[in-house]
Amino acid sequence: MRILRWKKGFGPYPRGRVMVCVDVDALSQYETDAKQGRADALYNLGLAYSTGQGVSVDYVAAHKWFNLAALKGSEIAKSWRAQISSEMNSNQIAEAQRLAREWLSIIR
Repeated sequence: MRILRWKKGFGPYPRGRVMVCVDVDALSQYETDAKQGRADALYNLGLAYSTGQGVSVDYVAAHKWFNLAALKGSEIAKSWRAQISSEMNSNQIAEAQRLAREWLSIIR
């Protein structure tokens, strides 16, 4: 199942919005691929958590996944991480960073 949602942000869409589409049936595959360090899977998990597609909206989790994707070289993940950071407080960002470090220590 594909879910299309407008997300406030950047891009060539009306009123500063972008179209976000996450294949919610693929979420478990993204999680498996993320464990292998695939930037696209990490990014897709960030999209899912930032938009609530297949999971509850969780900016801390989204920031974690975008941060991990950015570490793998994903430029678009850096943009999304910056966007959701503006909607988070410093404690939430610190928690997301801690979770990313924890995830890296477990996966490596």
